[in-house]
Formats: sequence, C-alpha cells, structure tokens
Amino acid sequence: MAYIAVTALSHAGLVRGHNEDSLVVGPWTLCGTVTENPQTLVFRLGKPLVVAVADGLGGQPAGEVASALVVRQLAASGPALENPEALGDALDLCNRVVLAAADGRPELAGMGTTVAGAVLLAESLMTFNVGDSKVFDAGRDGLHQVSVDDSPLPVPPRRTTSLVTQTLGGTRGLSAVHPHLATFPLAVGDRYLVCSDGLTDTLPDDVIDDLLRVHDDGRAAFELWKAAIAAGGPDNITLALVRIGA
Repeated sequence: MAYIAVTALSHAGLVRGHNEDSLVVGPWTLCGTVTENPQTLVFRLGKPLVVAVADGLGGQPAGEVASALVVRQLAASGPALENPEALGDALDLCNRVVLAAADGRPELAGMGTTVAGAVLLAESLMTFNVGDSKVFDAGRDGLHQVSVDDSPLPVPPRRTTSLVTQTLGGTRGLSAVHPHLATFPLAVGDRYLVCSDGLTDTLPDDVIDDLLRVHDDGRAAFELWKAAIAAGGPDNITLALVRIGA
C-alpha cells in the first residue's frame, strides 16, 4: 500500500527577529516556531492530504498571524479538497478569513501572507500558490518549479526582499484572489518540495537540486536549511519534502 512521507522544517534564519512562516501537513500545523531538526510524518495515500507553507508578508504587521490563520484554515478544509473547485474555494475562504481578522483592528491592518502547497489524492496531486512561495517537482529528472510566482518581472537573482503582486489578505487581497492551480498524475517514487522564498532567494536551483539528489529526505531537509544559513540566512526558512513510497 502506498504512503505519503512528509519531512518538514521551519526556522527564523539569522536576520529576522522572529519567524513569520507557518506550515500545514494534514491536520498538523506549525505556526511561527522553530524546528532545527526535520520532523517526518507518514500518512496512508488515499484521502486528500494538504501540505502547504504560508509566508507572512515582511514589512507589514502581524505576518505570523496571517500565515497561521491560513494554514489552520487549510488544515480544517483539507479532507474536503477533492478537486480544483474545492481547492479554489478554500483559498478564497483563506483570503476572507485574513481580511476579516484585520477588519477594525489597526494593529493588524495590512497583514497578509503568501501560500504554496499541494493536495495529494489517491492518483493525482494538485499544486497551488498565491504569491511567491514555491512548489517544485523534485523527481528523478531533476528540480522543476511547478508553481507560478506572483512577482513583477524581471526578478533579480538572489534577492533578499520580495515584491509580490498577489497575496492572501494585505492590500493585494482586497479584491478576489486568483490562485495558480495545476494537477499532475501521482506515482510511487514521486517527490516534491514546498518552501518559502527564504530558501529559494538564498540558494540557486542547482544547489537545491544537488542536495536533493545526494541525500534522503531527512538529511536533505537539514542540509538545505544548513546551506541557507551558511549563505547568510536573511529570511525565514520553511520547507516540506513530500515523497510517495510503497
């Protein structure tokens, strides 16, 4: 019987005062905290399982509040995410939840977050994103980004701050959001990486690819984090490696 193994890690980095990233893996959420050692969770493949990273907007108040609201809402909605329509509705609800939480509270005004992730079904995988957190196919053919960045072009290499054209909540979320959705077939041996831009803005894709090729999931997650820290760790770093096993 096939299973899903998810190995995840979240860290504030070396520059930010606190962690504004949040993570959801099925019913489990990690919000604004630090896990220097990767944690692995295993699930039976079949019912919908959501894995996502939300990156609270830097430069705005309460990014960690916005990202936590989104992953908790996705955790609650996860078992019903059986098709793209349900997933789109769930992301629209996430946007409205963040906006509602900030309404009438000056200390939360303008808070927002990106989100990127995947929903694993029995025979397929749906990817989604709003903003510039990313999803990669990290299979045997190498690393390929399958999410679509909501960023103005051109995007400078190895940037340390991000401009995004679409978010959940924030000033960008006041109108309807248009999440990027895609569906792919799923098979034993498939591997995906979900991460915040604290990883990808710091490490080139070829470095990420090399580390994923050399190491199994637990070690790979640790080595990716360590490489980002060695490169200065300018932003929060959150990642989840998803593998289909038998």
